[in-house]
Amino acid sequence: MTPPNPSTPQQPSRRIAEDLRRQIERGELRSGDKLPSERALAEKYGSARNTAREAVRLLAEQGLVTAKHGSGVFVREPQRLFRFGSDRYSLKNRETGLTPFRLEAKRQGKVARIEVPSIAREKPPADVAERLKVPADEESVVHRENHYFADDEPVQIVSTYLRWEEAQGTLLMQQKTGKDGIYGRLEELGHVMTRVRDEISARMPTPEEAAILDLLPGVPVLEVLHTSLDQGGTPFEVSRYVHRADQTGLLYELPVEQ
Repeated sequence: MTPPNPSTPQQPSRRIAEDLRRQIERGELRSGDKLPSERALAEKYGSARNTAREAVRLLAEQGLVTAKHGSGVFVREPQRLFRFGSDRYSLKNRETGLTPFRLEAKRQGKVARIEVPSIAREKPPADVAERLKVPADEESVVHRENHYFADDEPVQIVSTYLRWEEAQGTLLMQQKTGKDGIYGRLEELGHVMTRVRDEISARMPTPEEAAILDLLPGVPVLEVLHTSLDQGGTPFEVSRYVHRADQTGLLYELPVEQ
């Protein structure tokens, strides 16, 4: 494949979008500022109105502007990233009485909401079965799916898998699992989290994920495949976190092994 020639002119819409993006980055266009109308942009850049419209669409896809019906297009406020890392499971944070997500939302002055659309006994995905050490060809797990919102904006999808033989007949099968959440119930079953393994990757969302997270076209997701290990080194919970990449960062502070 022939590499792109850097001297090749940009499409007019991309040239306009790039210039507006630079103005936003330099602070010449600030959060809340209204963009010029399509007619004004077309006149300024010597283009057709549909070219200016395409430039604004490109900016919207990048999350830089948002359209308000009947009012115009405005520069978006910068999004503060939700940052999750190894401390989300710390005893210090659990002592607050808040789940990691609720604690992070509170730090940002946002209202957290969690929906639990399904709790079901299932055959696990192959990668989950391998990490949880359960059969992949049997209904060996309970799958809890949770959708997380901040100020009613979807932020992440979490699919948690627990061994069916342990979860059946317990509060782990209920939407409300009691004090300290699922980890409190798992500790009662003898599993004290002492180590975690997080496998992190970036990818494009599935159509279902894009719909749940209300993602703009082109926005990827961060996937964290999390495994909890107890005091005996036994894996007892696997969760797949699917985060919006435009609103989530991952922060890990780890000791350096000598």
